[in-house]
Amino acid sequence: MYKKKPYFIVFEGVEGCGKSYQSKKLFFKLKRANISALLTREPGGTKSAELIRNLILKDYFNKSKKEKFDKYTDTLLYLAARNEHVKNKIFPALKKKQIVICDRFIDSTITYQAIGKKVNLNFINSIHKYILKGLKPDLTFVLKVSAKSSKKRLLKRKSKNRYDNFPQSFYNKVQRSFLNLAKNKKNYYILESSKNDRFLEEKIFKITSKHLNLK
Repeated sequence: MYKKKPYFIVFEGVEGCGKSYQSKKLFFKLKRANISALLTREPGGTKSAELIRNLILKDYFNKSKKEKFDKYTDTLLYLAARNEHVKNKIFPALKKKQIVICDRFIDSTITYQAIGKKVNLNFINSIHKYILKGLKPDLTFVLKVSAKSSKKRLLKRKSKNRYDNFPQSFYNKVQRSFLNLAKNKKNYYILESSKNDRFLEEKIFKITSKHLNLK
């Protein structure tokens, strides 16, 4: 029997892994089951955070390397967007005992900024300490994708974002980092998403249902 409670679910993975697609599928399945859920994303999720997102993306398409943000400026913008998002959307929703489904969260910052771009992890953690106030996902799905499937999906995208054009070696490094973060953690599930089919949708919903005690 489902008992209404706050629950925070996050989807993580590299570009083209299908996390945005699967987070939407889970959201609609919960809605059809008459369960109050909120679907959001990072960076973004609120008007102010989306403005910061646009600023970050715009910087990527700047042709001049001299004009690009330093990696710490870049990271601070991500964390500023997260602060707005957590304070104005995630915390209020959890307070209302909603289920929050988020496309990316802190693991993306660790894998892309700390491991991928060599930003000091203690720097990131110290800011998280103040803005997250202990908030952690209750359930995290890490979607693992083959380079072939990921590349195929990225080519189909009508609008590109800043991370769609990195070399495959960068994506491989980031994916390994996601898998290492998820290793041996009870509330993490690593799922193969190269096919991104209905079977995967059902598996995600089944795991979620078990954690929420849905019957």
